[in-house]
Amino acid sequence: MLPVSIGPLLIDPPLFLAPMAGITDAPFRRLARRMGAGCVATEMVSAEALVRANLKTRRMISTAEAEFPLVVQIFGSNPLVMARAAEMAAEQGAAAIDINMGCPQPKVVKGGAGAALMRDPARAERIVSEIVRAVSVPVTVKIRLGWDEGEMNAPEIARIAEDAGAALVTVHGRTRRQMFSGKADWKAIRRVCEAVAIPVIANGDIASPQDAAKAIEDSGAAGVMIGRGALGRPWIFRELAGLKALSWAEQMDIMGGYLEDACAGDPEAVDLWKVRKHLAWLSRGLPGSAAFRNHITGARSYPEIRELLEGFLESISCGFQVCGIAFAHCSAQYQGEIANAGNTRR
Repeated sequence: MLPVSIGPLLIDPPLFLAPMAGITDAPFRRLARRMGAGCVATEMVSAEALVRANLKTRRMISTAEAEFPLVVQIFGSNPLVMARAAEMAAEQGAAAIDINMGCPQPKVVKGGAGAALMRDPARAERIVSEIVRAVSVPVTVKIRLGWDEGEMNAPEIARIAEDAGAALVTVHGRTRRQMFSGKADWKAIRRVCEAVAIPVIANGDIASPQDAAKAIEDSGAAGVMIGRGALGRPWIFRELAGLKALSWAEQMDIMGGYLEDACAGDPEAVDLWKVRKHLAWLSRGLPGSAAFRNHITGARSYPEIRELLEGFLESISCGFQVCGIAFAHCSAQYQGEIANAGNTRR
């Protein structure tokens, strides 16, 4: 895949981490960048909450050099509020602003935002226009194929966005009615690619290098955006670049690095729920991970999480041998799984 230009930004490789509510926090975004993602995005941010100076929402748009280029995704239905929120995000260092026109969740759609904007082309056009006018950074749009099979208007919405000044459009290969069921239709994304001159990024069900290659072949898109395929596997981006799979030792280092990063800043800003969730996902595939996930779910403080993680990693480390896995000195709760993993990996 060739690099993709979003205005003055050059995304190389054109591998995008999708904005995911409750998931793409700053430590995970930085991890994805280190693993080879060309561009990362925040969780979707409520424009209304941002403009009202909600502290938690303001924290969601904080940026760091290690995340650049960082895209801040906002959602809402009021063009002027959306424009002001975009200004605030740009002032905080966002490299680009993404407009969410694809979220299928009922509470978002009920307010006229997300995928509901695909049924209101005039409002969608005004939102893009107001934001383009308000900020100097590139503006992008994320959409779905349409509302349902009877309203597959993604090409029309993409043209409207392009005419209003959008620099890129990402298409999730499902309709709003499908939510996340069924299979993403990458071939249907091709109609969007043929309708506009700006880059189009394919999204949906991309969880391996083979999926990415097929999505590009079917859609003709300029790059891919990965969401659920990166949960617990941010190294998927390096796999897409043709690098070898991670060793257990590398995976363990990633877990330790994530926790250090997540808890290195303001203690008040640490979201332990997200930390627990990411560590549980990142442990998948390691010996003893099921027991670790059971334990970490109930952790209520950073010291407790750190102690559990250190015990888990030590249990694996003491089990490494040149010709197999031994675990005589490992923590009891992990011994059974480490033994089984050793038998299967020999």
